[in-house]
Amino acid sequence: MDNSNFYFCDDKKTEHCGVVGAYSKTNKKIAPVLYRAMVSLQHRGQDAAGFVIWDNGLKEKKGIGLVSNIFNENDLEISGSVGVGHTRYPTTGLCMMNDVQPFINNNIAVSHNGQISNYKIVRQNLEARGFKFISSVDSEVIIYILHEKLNEGKTIEEAILYLMKTLDGAYSLTALIGNTLIVFKDPNGIKPLVWGENKELVMFASETVALDANGISYRGDLKGGELAIVRNGKLVIKQLINTVQRACMFEYVYFSRPDSLINGKLVMEVRKNLGRILAREHPVKADVVIYVPDSACTAASEYAHVLDIPHEEGLIKNRYIGRTFIMPAQEKRADAVRMKLNTVKHIIIGKRIVLIDDSIVRGTTIKEIVSLIRNIGAKEIHVRITCPPIRAPCFYGIDMSTYSEFAAHKRTAHEIGKMIGADSLEYLSLEELKEAIGLPICTGCLNENYPTGYAKMLADKQKM
Repeated sequence: MDNSNFYFCDDKKTEHCGVVGAYSKTNKKIAPVLYRAMVSLQHRGQDAAGFVIWDNGLKEKKGIGLVSNIFNENDLEISGSVGVGHTRYPTTGLCMMNDVQPFINNNIAVSHNGQISNYKIVRQNLEARGFKFISSVDSEVIIYILHEKLNEGKTIEEAILYLMKTLDGAYSLTALIGNTLIVFKDPNGIKPLVWGENKELVMFASETVALDANGISYRGDLKGGELAIVRNGKLVIKQLINTVQRACMFEYVYFSRPDSLINGKLVMEVRKNLGRILAREHPVKADVVIYVPDSACTAASEYAHVLDIPHEEGLIKNRYIGRTFIMPAQEKRADAVRMKLNTVKHIIIGKRIVLIDDSIVRGTTIKEIVSLIRNIGAKEIHVRITCPPIRAPCFYGIDMSTYSEFAAHKRTAHEIGKMIGADSLEYLSLEELKEAIGLPICTGCLNENYPTGYAKMLADKQKM
């Protein structure tokens, strides 16, 4: 790699992708439906996208970049009334075409959101049985297991049950087996997968915004351990494994669009709860409340309302810079932050500021934002965070993999506050987070309470 350049990445959580599966009960072309859904799920992954459609065989279109840049009008004319789609964010390495989903093997196509914790072991076992891997993505083990079990004569239900018992981790998955759409989630239901139906269409997707874009009514969420099969115009949902559900809390705190419903909860309302409870738990005397764009906006508004403090857009985001961008190596990270964020000076100068953000992972970006605001002329800066300190790795698809990278690793909130240059720093407590979301949640990254055994083992191994 040319050392004259480096990639600047936001100090934010990142997770794999968005998935969609759709079936036309009236045999209309499904390509435009998948396209609209993927555009709606673009926020879940901006590096690559693709869809696969059944039309007397599997037809695919995939590429690197945004959905709108990959597909053209001719692609939306592809025949076929059932298909799956994917938007991708890679947690490690570069985004290569071999890694772009959906994956195809014979008459099976797979689109996966999440991470298989025991991927290395499962892959080694498959390789020992003669399977050749072409990608670095853990989703590939899923398609090979399905292929193997179906070739053994197992039913779809039997093959998926075997897969659920074999894999440890998080997966929300839409797939094609021939012209049959199958959809399933890991037993704990960590990653979201909603579904809807109208007279013409059945759709499963990571968020309800994909349903909304296609005029499909939300009917519910696929539960952990459930399998949905759509064939011959009929939908059947079966519970294969019944265990404790643990939704990813980051879907509500950060990832999902505020206008999405997940597990029956409107994300925007949850974020209002976060801001309201944060104000109750950690009030401060200040002149104005601002937020780090964009996911903290709703919480900041509610925080300000509860404490009767003016709420303003003190930071403006440059929306034409993506998740990563290239800068000369000699430039400082502070300059990178300034390229992506600009201050509204008259809101900040001489003011006591409350700065709301959804979370702190490594602390590098929030430190530069605090410095930016301070240098503009803020009198005080009080940082308030809408989730608890992140102290442990995630093994379920969020790009947080080692203990040492976290700002909260072996540091108190007071120590982190000093590190980032804030006058004060307070986090929402775990119990208050649970109250705000109102659902059983995965808290592995907060308190090491991982819902699966292999993830616990990986965490313990890191600490040895």
